[in-house]
Amino acid sequence: MSKPPRGRLFFANPGPTNIPDSVLHAMAHHAVDFNDVAFQKIYEGCVAGLKRVLKTQQYLFMYTGSGHAAWEASLVNLLSAGDLVLIPETGNFSESWARMAAGLGLRVQVVPADWRHGVEISAVRAALAADAKHEIKAVCAVQNETSTGMFLPVDQVRRAMDEVKHPALLLVDTISSLASLDFRMDEWGVDTAVGASQKGLMLPTGMSFTGVSEKAMEAHKNSTLPKHYLSWTVMQGRKQRSFVGTMPVSFFFGLHESLRLIEEEGLEEVFARHARLAEAVRRCVRQWSGNNGPQLFCTNPTRESNSVTAVQMPDGHDAEAIRKICTEKFNVSLGGGLSKLNGHVFRIGHLGDLNEPMVLGTLASVEMALRVQRVPHASGGVDAAIAYLAQEAKAA
Repeated sequence: MSKPPRGRLFFANPGPTNIPDSVLHAMAHHAVDFNDVAFQKIYEGCVAGLKRVLKTQQYLFMYTGSGHAAWEASLVNLLSAGDLVLIPETGNFSESWARMAAGLGLRVQVVPADWRHGVEISAVRAALAADAKHEIKAVCAVQNETSTGMFLPVDQVRRAMDEVKHPALLLVDTISSLASLDFRMDEWGVDTAVGASQKGLMLPTGMSFTGVSEKAMEAHKNSTLPKHYLSWTVMQGRKQRSFVGTMPVSFFFGLHESLRLIEEEGLEEVFARHARLAEAVRRCVRQWSGNNGPQLFCTNPTRESNSVTAVQMPDGHDAEAIRKICTEKFNVSLGGGLSKLNGHVFRIGHLGDLNEPMVLGTLASVEMALRVQRVPHASGGVDAAIAYLAQEAKAA
């Protein structure tokens, strides 16, 4: 029988993420009536705060459910059976969104891509330009692909749509990017932004939301896919204009605190911290890659994610073995490879409530695991991360 670990778990998963103590304490609130005036103020403050993070002044609908619930809400509220959606391939989560769309009776056209390099914006533009009859009703884009550690430049997708004058709606998954990477719903012409609680917002899994544009609300009027619990029309008749049923009040006390923490730090400073910690991780992995060691899965420097890094193992070595050693021997939790990447990559999440010592502790544990498993790698990865972070601290 294994002994329980001592010390605090180093949780380096890309979602769910670490929950700040003050958010946990805020959620440990006694039950309240969600129609109470005092709670209504908390709710309205959270809606306003989420809109500031989304950078929108338009509509917001919220759900008791994970990010997949918000995905489904975006599709069933905007589209009708047989409608065609265009999905730029980014990895496991673009594939999941495509499977959901097909399951709901929609037609799906995928813009294929090399998962290590990222989809070409020119290919997205070409697919839209070829749609002379404007059969494509929506472009469904994942801003940050958690499975590959790569992001998609949403502003460039919008520019491609505008250049070919395509009227499709732009739907964007911000689940692992919101409050970690810059996102500008209104400025970038995003019609529906899909978000969830468990990543950059530093909450447990179980609440999700969609930011919705005026254009999308007009499209909603003509949507015929079945819906009720996720229906924006039904929600608009509710006092809170969200949640068809009992509201998850505890989440709102936690969200109120997490938004306070984000705005106390400053949204731009939050982005800068994520960029700094992500670069430290990447420098470490680049150093390990010597001696035929583990490599960054992303081979396109212009697409590297600032919220998660996927690490490709050398041939003949199992990523799951590294994860197991980190968990069982060092009390460090890493993300595993998803879909066809299972066993080939492990993922280091660096988003949400995170600082330099937490990242360095994770990297040191991974380097120890590489030694335990006799995985070839160049030494000095953690030193490279330290040198970079020390330089950044000195310059600040």
